[in-house]
Amino acid sequence: MADKIMNYFGDGAKLGVHIEYFVEDKPLGNAGALFRLRDKLTEDFLLLNADSVFNIDFNRFIAFHKEHNALITLFTHPNDHPYDSGLIIADEHKSVQKWLAREDERSKYYKNRVNAGLHIISPKLLENDIDLPQIDLDRQLLKPFAGTGRMFCYDSPEYVKDMGTPERFEAVTRDFESGKVYERNLRNKQKAIFLDRDGTINKYVGFLRNIDDFELLPMAAEAVRRINCSGYLAIVVSNQPVIARGEVTFAELDEIHNKMETLLGRDGAYLDGIYFCPHHPDSGYDGEIPELKFDCECRKPKPGMLFQAAEHFNIDLKESWMIGDGENDIKAGKAAGCKTALIGEGSYGQDLTIASLLDWSNIGLTGLR
Repeated sequence: MADKIMNYFGDGAKLGVHIEYFVEDKPLGNAGALFRLRDKLTEDFLLLNADSVFNIDFNRFIAFHKEHNALITLFTHPNDHPYDSGLIIADEHKSVQKWLAREDERSKYYKNRVNAGLHIISPKLLENDIDLPQIDLDRQLLKPFAGTGRMFCYDSPEYVKDMGTPERFEAVTRDFESGKVYERNLRNKQKAIFLDRDGTINKYVGFLRNIDDFELLPMAAEAVRRINCSGYLAIVVSNQPVIARGEVTFAELDEIHNKMETLLGRDGAYLDGIYFCPHHPDSGYDGEIPELKFDCECRKPKPGMLFQAAEHFNIDLKESWMIGDGENDIKAGKAAGCKTALIGEGSYGQDLTIASLLDWSNIGLTGLR
């Protein structure tokens, strides 16, 4: 029904833009048209899935692409069903190392990062001909660049949703009506729920050193899912002195966090960000890492991790909450200007005392609405 689109938008003049159309006489795959249009594509261009609704700060997206001198930049985000989605595996510099399609084998635990269907692409990608009647964008054009250092992922919590089915279309319509589509653009101030990790999301076992000891608290995933639905960002901020003490490596901690994201994802929940402090001010531990042994600005009760997240996501800290099970969590939240909730017993000046994260989702989210 190409005529429906063309008749409605015309040449774009009524919208203040110029629109050209390419209509396929026969299906060329979702990338075949690019090769027919490559003479027109003389500089880096945006390639956007037509069945997605999105409201993002393109200036941030493009600036990231230029800063990394990327051939391809993918807009990536977590979703509520990573177990049946393709996954993007990247290193600490956001360089894509693996592109796992749904049919590919994956690790037992993985980061919840999926391609949202928004791309910035250099026309150099189209220099080589592909002699096939239909061309698949993901598997034949983009996936081969994983591990080359030329494809990067831009992680963002902004609004991007597939509306390709009647049910998804209705969900997007509700999000428009509620204001969620507008609000999640990072040009606008965001609101966040900052979450401690141990004792808040997973069972407290002291210093967690072994991935096998990581276990979600009952109903923690449901509580995080409710935060996701509320329009607030869900962001973990966790002290991890086991790194400085030499008891857990960065790679081991990353795998523990992958387990957390995988378990949450199985129950339809996700985290918009994970921040951790690897430092510890005290010395005297066997195997400690000297360069991480100092009094930093990110270790709670200092608010450095919250400030870092606020800068990344344009968060209004006064409209946000810090939730944790200890005094340091409350002090960090108050120092950042957030409202605070304590899980358990104690009096540290918190705004709310609760029994669990799910308890807060019943009490706090009701108040937020």
